Amino acid sequence: MGDFRLETERLILRDWREEDWEPFWEGTNTPAVTRWIGGLADDEAKARAQKRLVEYADDWGHTFWCVERKADSAILGFCGLKRCTDENGPFGMMEAGWRLRVEVWGKGYAKEAAIASINCAFDRFGADEVIAMTFQSNTPSWGLMRRLGMTRRRELDFEDEVWPQYDEPIIIHAITRETWEQRT
Repeated sequence: MGDFRLETERLILRDWREEDWEPFWEGTNTPAVTRWIGGLADDEAKARAQKRLVEYADDWGHTFWCVERKADSAILGFCGLKRCTDENGPFGMMEAGWRLRVEVWGKGYAKEAAIASINCAFDRFGADEVIAMTFQSNTPSWGLMRRLGMTRRRELDFEDEVWPQYDEPIIIHAITRETWEQRT
């Protein structure tokens, strides 16, 4: 790892470095951030997540990249692309995802990083469509999906078996290359 780098006006999306993990977990392993992803991660869960993110990059050339703020090199979280690995979901589809520390919510960083990631999905990785997923009750997440121009794809929604405590389906929003190119 270490070769991917994508810059926006305020951010750098890049491959992970060993020194990124501590500030990433410090900022994102909080009750507010992990509310919709199963809660706080213990050391074992952190290690599994880190391994998955590295494997996605190795397997597909893309992952949920480390998001670094240009102004101060702070690690804000992650944003990027992976293939949907949920067996009950739209397995194999290109998925955009994001997770940022609470103190940067509402400042446009997630949208900025997501736009760059989706552009990359279409321009660099040849995707025809990009999905994003969350739980129905996670309105900030699907609100961003809609602000990105994505539309709900109810036929792709699925029951989650990983986090049964939410007792609601995972909902899918998507955007095609054609729609993405016409949005501006």
